[in-house]
Amino acid sequence: MPADEGKFDQVLFTLADQHPGGVPDLLSTIAGFLNRKTDFFTGGEKGEWEKLMLKIFRKEAEIAQEVARKKREERESAERRRTEARRKKEEEERLQQEQQSAAITELTDAEADKMLQEIADAKDTEVKPESSSASIPEEKKDKDDDEEPEDKGKLKPNQGNGCDLEKYTWTQTLQELELRVPFDVKFTLKAKDVVVNIQRKSLKVGLKGHPPVIDGELHAEVKMEESLWHLDKNSVVVTLDKINQMNWWDKLVITDPQINTRKINPESSKLSDLDGSTRGMVEKMMFDQRQKEMGLPTSDEQKKQDVLKKFMEQHPEMDFTKCKFT
Repeated sequence: MPADEGKFDQVLFTLADQHPGGVPDLLSTIAGFLNRKTDFFTGGEKGEWEKLMLKIFRKEAEIAQEVARKKREERESAERRRTEARRKKEEEERLQQEQQSAAITELTDAEADKMLQEIADAKDTEVKPESSSASIPEEKKDKDDDEEPEDKGKLKPNQGNGCDLEKYTWTQTLQELELRVPFDVKFTLKAKDVVVNIQRKSLKVGLKGHPPVIDGELHAEVKMEESLWHLDKNSVVVTLDKINQMNWWDKLVITDPQINTRKINPESSKLSDLDGSTRGMVEKMMFDQRQKEMGLPTSDEQKKQDVLKKFMEQHPEMDFTKCKFT
């Protein structure tokens, strides 16, 4: 790759923006310049200029197709990993639920009183105060279950951690965002029929001769040189590479409604790309979210149950056969 690759991108973007007809108009302007100001078409042997043009454009086409192929393979590979991770998680949850269901019995009032008294007597030596199942105030439990005030009114993310809006849909990972804009037309769309303008901090998508579907400032900056778009039947699919790959987007453009990023499923991102502490926090959040959805204990609640089970093992003289864990 030449050292000055991309050196004239900004100049060419400015030039392209002055051509409402898109690529055909831009190429026409460049060809006109070569005709008027150079001997490009007449200075060599017959047909030499055409061979040169085909050689240059075919080389760039091969590069573009290879980049698109790699991105497509990466997305397909990521989807396979997510599917396999979901399958393993569901299997683990099923086994865990079966194990917990097998342990469900009832505790008589007398046995419950006796057990609580034993726990109270053993607090100083056997169980730390913060490990007791009664150590979490009811007020805090209620607060954890409620939606945060600042999240009220925000939309729930779709399965791809993005948003389904009336005219378009977008999904995201921590690394990139994919936008899909369908067009209800009676003919098969071609590249010349659409307008797609990806800038570092803005995006424009629409049909030529019609008001754009999207034309505004992006939520955050993207890598122009890594972002691309293609047609999928009569839908425009835009892939944006994020510059900041540690944050979730709560909207595509600033005029969109916000999604609640607290409800995002981190499994859709590449956890292996995160540092140790961040990955641990994300995995804990993911586990707790899944447990709550299934009505099962969170990691903190599970620790308290483990402490209680350990206490039961240390007191075999007590009858816990009818104990119900909550």
